[in-house]
Amino acid sequence: MNSFFAFIKMIKLEHSLFALPFAFVGMILAANGLPSWNIILWVVVAMVGARSAAMGINRYADAEIDARNPRTASREIPAGNISKKAALFYILLSLAVYFAAAFMLNRLTAILSPVPVLIFILYAYAKRFTNFCHIILGIALGLAPICAWIAVTGRVDTAPFILGSAVILWVAGFDILYAVQDIEYDRKEGLHSIPAVFGTGGSLIIARVLHFAAICLFISLMAFTNLGYIYLAGVLLSGALMAYEHSLVSKDDLSKLNLAFFNMNAYISITIMIFTIIDIWVGK
Repeated sequence: MNSFFAFIKMIKLEHSLFALPFAFVGMILAANGLPSWNIILWVVVAMVGARSAAMGINRYADAEIDARNPRTASREIPAGNISKKAALFYILLSLAVYFAAAFMLNRLTAILSPVPVLIFILYAYAKRFTNFCHIILGIALGLAPICAWIAVTGRVDTAPFILGSAVILWVAGFDILYAVQDIEYDRKEGLHSIPAVFGTGGSLIIARVLHFAAICLFISLMAFTNLGYIYLAGVLLSGALMAYEHSLVSKDDLSKLNLAFFNMNAYISITIMIFTIIDIWVGK
């Protein structure tokens, strides 16, 4: 039982606030309102299983790297709070939950269900060979609204890919911000990241560009859906939150990085979800 609670702590359930709201946005847009409770149930179960597995895979793959980094040495596996064997058991259990939920939704979700898992595994090892690891993480989270759309409609459309692409850029931007605190360690260990290549100043600029592009994509989603001015207001408010997020971090002061990473990004995803719900509800 202790290993179970250690696994729960390890996968940081609170970070579900990044992707889960966009899964709801994908469902709501696909159904033009609330889908059936059966679909909502299995999408939530699939999201919980997928996210638990993804975080577990990442922590499992990085256990030795984390043990050598003073910032991450206290994480559950390197700290000895959970063994790699126990962690692997819970990862496999999470994957079983995810696949079961995907098969309960529709034929296409069942067929495509291995794709996110492959992305999770790719991301877990990406920093060993590519500076684009931040984009791969973005893809992992950007799949949430795409898969949720498919769960409702059983088909692939343009709109969810626009939304998913916006999420990819948003996630990549904030992951680059978060990674600046590990610049020296990444360089020493030969790990790949945008901050390790471009330094703090260059990384902050790249993150701003990605977030500006993400806002543009969120706005362009209106051209592919029935979303209106209420949704637009939510996107613009989220853009303001992104701007504030960037104001919290500077080349010479990273003291508010955790606030910028968690609080602001949770507010951004929830804001877009709420304004999307209101827009569709008013439109009806």
